[in-house]
Amino acid sequence: MKASIGDVALKAGVSNATVSRTFAHPEQVSEATRIKVQAAADALNFSISRSAGILKSGRTYRVALLIGSHAIEWFTAEIIAGLNDVLRDAGYDLVIYPIEGTEARDAFFEELPVRNNADAVFVSSFGISPDEVKRLGTAKIPIVGVNTTSEGFDATVGIDDKEGIKLIVRHLAKLGHRNLLYLYESFSSTLGFSSYNRITGFQEACNTIDGMNARTLAVQKNDNIIDAAISEMMAQDNPPTALCFHQDSQAIPLFFRLQRSGLSIPLDISVTGFDDSTFAEEAELTTVRQKPYDMAVAAAKKALDLIEGRPVSEPFEIFPVQLQVRSSTANPRTTPLL
Repeated sequence: MKASIGDVALKAGVSNATVSRTFAHPEQVSEATRIKVQAAADALNFSISRSAGILKSGRTYRVALLIGSHAIEWFTAEIIAGLNDVLRDAGYDLVIYPIEGTEARDAFFEELPVRNNADAVFVSSFGISPDEVKRLGTAKIPIVGVNTTSEGFDATVGIDDKEGIKLIVRHLAKLGHRNLLYLYESFSSTLGFSSYNRITGFQEACNTIDGMNARTLAVQKNDNIIDAAISEMMAQDNPPTALCFHQDSQAIPLFFRLQRSGLSIPLDISVTGFDDSTFAEEAELTTVRQKPYDMAVAAAKKALDLIEGRPVSEPFEIFPVQLQVRSSTANPRTTPLL
């Protein structure tokens, strides 16, 4: 196999962008770095014709990923891994921009078109306004959405969050549950996260089932969602028979808390999550499987096609979700919890 820019970067101990600059703009790189990169290129037989292609392209060999939080949770980590595995081999560096507050958001959308320092932008899991899409468009680079509800992107990948949570509701209803509680951490009102559709999907699904008593509970970010769940179980006259968590990482800690309280999942309460993330199978958590790594790989390939001016075979791609039934759900108990 021919060596890639990523191979040269790894051997030289520098970034992909530094390798690109070494060949495209050697005056911007120190002599020591140029020598190191050239030695790595020679050792790997990285051809002069390929480096000449870099020189002519005028590209930065850098792409931007916008995420809605400084915290890197399972979904975002999988997105980063999938993007990197494709883009690194193509010689691109991935730069992550947390867009958590209004100030950071405004700064990015104002400055990127001026700086022109990325060859593509990925927006992961939150919505951007038509005006922001327009401002990114002035940079004349591809904009690719990853599980976002906004329009105006050059390409998107994602899942149907509503359909995913409806699989959970139907499963619990089939088991006989008619008293459900959906728990989630409150969202930033300015970001418009795509997973909010799970909440509306939960309500829609429950409204179609006779006798279903369903509630949603938004837990403030600094409060403990497990404490809120236990309080709902113990304090209500008619407590829920199943707890539906917005994501697996919120559900799994409940297993350990209930064990210490002498309660059992699923004998005393059924519990579900969403993601099929790390430890979900080990915890025997009933959940909905999504594959963010696969979505990211597809998103990266679409971005490369757009950068190169190639046609994208499926620019707007929906990935399937799948219900994973495990032992955390069972028929509801028929006697009072306490």
